[in-house]
Amino acid sequence: MLASLSETDLVSLADEVRQFLLFSVANTGGHFGAGLGVVELTVALHHVLNTPQDRLVWDVGHQTYPHKILTGRREKMGSIRQQSGLSGFPKRSESEFDTFGVGHSSTSISAAMGMAIAAEKMGYDRKAVAVIGDGAITGGMAFEALAHAGHVRPNLLVILNDNQMSIGHNTGGLATYFAKIWASPTYIAFREGSKRILEHVRTAWEVAKKTEEQWKSLVAPGMLFEELGFNYVGPIDGHDLPQLVHTLKAMVDLKGPQLLHIRTVKGKGFAPAEADPVGFHAINKIETTSTAASNSLTEKPAPPKYQDVFGRWLCDVASKDPKLVAITPAMCEGSGMVNFAQQFPDRFYDVAIAEQHAVTFAAGLACDDIKPVVAIYSTFLQRAYDQLIHDVAIQKLDVTFALDRAGLVGQDGSTHHGVFDLSYLRCVPNMIIACPSDENECRQLLYTAYQYSGPAAVRYPRGNGTGALIEEQMRTLDIGKAVPLRSGSGTAILNFGVLLEEAREAAEQLDATLVDMRWAKPLDESMIADIARSHQRIVTVEENALAGGAGSGVAEYLANTDIHCDVKHIAIPDQWIDHASQQQNREAAGLTVDAIVEAGTLLDSTVTIAQTAPVR
Repeated sequence: MLASLSETDLVSLADEVRQFLLFSVANTGGHFGAGLGVVELTVALHHVLNTPQDRLVWDVGHQTYPHKILTGRREKMGSIRQQSGLSGFPKRSESEFDTFGVGHSSTSISAAMGMAIAAEKMGYDRKAVAVIGDGAITGGMAFEALAHAGHVRPNLLVILNDNQMSIGHNTGGLATYFAKIWASPTYIAFREGSKRILEHVRTAWEVAKKTEEQWKSLVAPGMLFEELGFNYVGPIDGHDLPQLVHTLKAMVDLKGPQLLHIRTVKGKGFAPAEADPVGFHAINKIETTSTAASNSLTEKPAPPKYQDVFGRWLCDVASKDPKLVAITPAMCEGSGMVNFAQQFPDRFYDVAIAEQHAVTFAAGLACDDIKPVVAIYSTFLQRAYDQLIHDVAIQKLDVTFALDRAGLVGQDGSTHHGVFDLSYLRCVPNMIIACPSDENECRQLLYTAYQYSGPAAVRYPRGNGTGALIEEQMRTLDIGKAVPLRSGSGTAILNFGVLLEEAREAAEQLDATLVDMRWAKPLDESMIADIARSHQRIVTVEENALAGGAGSGVAEYLANTDIHCDVKHIAIPDQWIDHASQQQNREAAGLTVDAIVEAGTLLDSTVTIAQTAPVR
């Protein structure tokens, strides 16, 4: 349909899409600035390409709202990121136009390259285009794909969307390449020589400036990609729709690997987002003034977010220990590290979207008496699993992992749920793993993990805490020791992490024993043994996958002893939990009070236990 539109109509369409995007995201919340920045590019791509026959692959997915609007989902945009609504990311099951599902970054070039080679092998007449941002291209996987494509030479078009931003400000040598190249000795000599010769002639100086601009545009930025085997074009204005259309038409039929470099503005068309692209990367639903005023009068202040509890702890420890350094893979703001970065800039390392490097970099620091803290989302640590095992755990290096967004995260959905970390960490020798149940326990367990001489992980969820009083004094807790909270009979509930309040309510209904386990590894085996001897049933509760989680650890321990006790598990079943609110996620996964009560209900309450032992 878009193929038949005139240039004037395309410009009008882009304006309409931008206005609708502003309206729809204001009403629903969601990713904001990135989509505004690629409106013209999205219109141009769907005009030039024969989608979905041609394969259009978006990196990360933050910028795909205009794509969704143009591909038959305009009327459903009011449901985005809500239960049973549109995903906030490309999703193959949602639309044939979503050729590749994404959530993590730096995957688009690899995927589009696979599609290009598949088309060649199958004899399909289709094109493959990858759109990747300058933040995502800092990921090592993107460069692996670029290098491979330069060698294999598929008919592939890569579009580099250069807006100097990913989620936060880009960092690292690659992210600043397009700026630093202007400072190369060759370029400086060219520029300064021209100035000395021509600066006394105004018109000649203007010619020199124009030559300088052309030199920068046509030579410097593309050197890296040309060396990798790509035909480089750009940079061009990513908001000049006619130029985009003309350039794309010229490039899509070229043979071999092509790279088009465009420059865009994140948040384009909305002044506050242009001025604050970090703050407007994503927004909450915008409430009316009267509603907001009413809420401010009636609602209590929310407890601090777990990420901010971590950030405050990090600053407190750094002020006492000069050996602490903090590392993040491009998630400074999301991980609550802004204050630390400002207070301790020489001890803060944002390594860009490079999780594997982040972990091995930390290992290297730990080899020489520095104490690194790696702040990383649970779902992102999956990308550095080999490094965690080989570079940290085998060598028993002193690295602390602060695992943010552990458990179900809500609207971002299955790509971002941190529901596997207990399973993939618990099997690694030398690791200890803490599961705090509230924000104060989070602070103290972070301190305990930091004091441990070896690899340690503390997992905590997205969102606000429970309102627990946070102690200023930091103290080490006993590693591998659980805390009994309630004595009961018949059933015992062993809770791992932030579902403690649900477990507590269920324990009250069942008159059950309740234990805050605190540690998924090492387990408090003595406590488990006492509980198993004195109760008919144990119910384990965790916000992690059932397979291999903390509950599995309890069952494994009991299976290897002569203690017999019925064990039930409340955990995330073997299925993907779709996007919705966090509470809806938990209900969909069966992590509810009713589910715990059902699991803990004994059919025959008259049965007695021969061996009993008091709960410590």
